Amino acid sequence: MKQSRQENLIYLVVWGLLFAAPLLSFYVRTMSDTDLVFDWAEVFLVWRKFAVYLLLFLIHNFFLAPLLVHQRKRMVYFATVGALLVAFSAYQCSHRPEGNRFHQHPTPITHHPSPHQMERPERPEAPDPGMERPDAPEHWNHPDAPQPPQAHDRPMRQHEFRHDGPPPIVGERDIMAVLMLILMLGANLGIKSYFRSRDDRKRLAELERQNLEQQLEYLRYQINPHFFMNTLNNIHALVDIDPEKAKDTILELSKMMRFVLYEGNKQGVPLSRELEFIRHYIALMQLRYTDKVRIDVSLPVDVPDRQIPPLMLITFIENAFKHGVSYQHASFVEVKVSVEGDELHFECRNSKAGVPNEEKGGVGLANVRKRLNLLYGKDYTLSIHDVADVYSVELNIPLS
Repeated sequence: MKQSRQENLIYLVVWGLLFAAPLLSFYVRTMSDTDLVFDWAEVFLVWRKFAVYLLLFLIHNFFLAPLLVHQRKRMVYFATVGALLVAFSAYQCSHRPEGNRFHQHPTPITHHPSPHQMERPERPEAPDPGMERPDAPEHWNHPDAPQPPQAHDRPMRQHEFRHDGPPPIVGERDIMAVLMLILMLGANLGIKSYFRSRDDRKRLAELERQNLEQQLEYLRYQINPHFFMNTLNNIHALVDIDPEKAKDTILELSKMMRFVLYEGNKQGVPLSRELEFIRHYIALMQLRYTDKVRIDVSLPVDVPDRQIPPLMLITFIENAFKHGVSYQHASFVEVKVSVEGDELHFECRNSKAGVPNEEKGGVGLANVRKRLNLLYGKDYTLSIHDVADVYSVELNIPLS
């Protein structure tokens, strides 16, 4: 799996700063000390150490880390990284700098006299044990008398101790080098895991978006035939009752079909177009019913330039005419749409027919619920009140 550009850019910047650090350090030191001469040998020595870490980083980044992050091979990864750390430890112990080793042979100790001792006048050298000194005390010339202490006989002081044994197997610098390598590999693993999880979230969001579009497309294909089926039933009823009204209904239907064909497949349409579609539909319904059916419509005159999913409200109005109109007694259908800020308020009330319809709600209402859940999640409210004589719907949705 390819690495993202941002991940590679992070690695490039970090390693670039590391390799530039010796040059920056020399620059700062030369600015403060004019007698200091730039030494490329010291820079190359630091770069050589960094090159070892860089090589191990590249091996881990392109070969080892993908085993854990992408392929989930934990045992293989940890075993390989463990072997890499052992190899690096062996290399580090075998290439120690001289300053990290103990001296295997004792180093001659030179004793420098203290300032107090330097002020004293020098004593004359002591004669041989067998030689008598005329100016020395009498008990010094006696053969069995104790002699004054010599320099080589005094005990070694604690700060003059030297380790004469073999050097230890692992030194302090070796441990620090291994710890630095572990931190470097851990940082590389953390960055790679972050970008992997970010890419997974992007792919999941893309799959969810595609799934949402497919579900909405499927629901639109169900809503459109459902709407035309109800409209054609209305026209069929008008043909026998009033042929002239049937002609006007077909004209209104053509306008509505144009909206459905060209706007119905979009994710959002202007609110003004959706309200115009509702007007055409209600006008079509008014041609079918007599004055016994009271139809009240309240739509905003000044419509803001906002978007709304197409054919979202028409299903509730369809159900109001389908299940709320009776030819035996007076009926009513009330539709009200208002806009307050960034929210649309829709209300639809209708009387209930004397004979209950077993297809209550039908396919259209179920599909509208699914669409609302997919499009708005918890950002909408839908309240349906079904009492003895009145059926009412209240819907609040945000406008984009």
